[in-house]
Amino acid sequence: MKPAANPLIGIGLVLCAMAILPLIDVCAKFLGQQGVPILQMVWARFFFGSVFTLPFAVSTAGKAAFRPVNPIFNAGRAGALIAGTFFFFLSLRYLPIADTLAIFFVQPIIVTALSPLLLREHVGIRRWITVAIGFIGVLIIIRPGLQEFNMGVVYALLAGFCSALYIIITRHLTGKAIAIVTTFQTSVIGAIGLSAALPLYWMNVSMNQMLLLVLLGAIAIAGHFLITKAYDHAEASLLSPFSYTEMIMAVAAGWYFFGDFPDAYTFLGVAILISCAIYISVRERKRGIAAPPETEPIG
Repeated sequence: MKPAANPLIGIGLVLCAMAILPLIDVCAKFLGQQGVPILQMVWARFFFGSVFTLPFAVSTAGKAAFRPVNPIFNAGRAGALIAGTFFFFLSLRYLPIADTLAIFFVQPIIVTALSPLLLREHVGIRRWITVAIGFIGVLIIIRPGLQEFNMGVVYALLAGFCSALYIIITRHLTGKAIAIVTTFQTSVIGAIGLSAALPLYWMNVSMNQMLLLVLLGAIAIAGHFLITKAYDHAEASLLSPFSYTEMIMAVAAGWYFFGDFPDAYTFLGVAILISCAIYISVRERKRGIAAPPETEPIG
């Protein structure tokens, strides 16, 4: 039985999720510094995601949980999430956690920009202006030509783009399948594909490294669970703005574990991006555009 809606509980659960999710990035950054292959980290993320969602999917849909309603779209969704996670973790090898996440926040701007083409949604002039302002925020963060070129910026932008595609595919699937089942199928497709290629990239790891891989998956599991439970109490469009509190923990984690702290320009760019994303979320809520009922945390 679904619990009674309580927006405050939903907001609290999202805030808890955002407080722990940057610890995924801490694990990934430590593992990357130790030479663990990126794909091995992504594999851990999907494998544990499959383990977590299995009992929920089966209890909800029974054997139907193993029969994809939209196999092509589910495969595309898994591919976008794998690529987004890969590029995000790769960016962490070049950039501080907070900087990578700051650039990744371009995601909702890209979703809005691509919606007319891929979802046939009408985007009004005010949202187009918001998209333009959002990209100005990105330029303030990366400051092309004013600081040394860093490939991490490119990888973070690619992560944001792939995540935007993931959200667009999720919107397409909304209402066509049970959310937790779709999430389970996406995780399984990713886990199977990555497991099949394990011999190509697997590196024998130490006990500490294996614990970090397990912890990476466990944190993602916990974050996903909290976000899923939050949607039992409030609409995604209401909760979406609170997801940007992740930046607070990302700054704290980067400073505590790696001694990194964003400069003033990064904070300014992030403030612009978050303001634009919240405005887009509010506009979409007013226009009745459905936000994805569940998300897979990347970082």
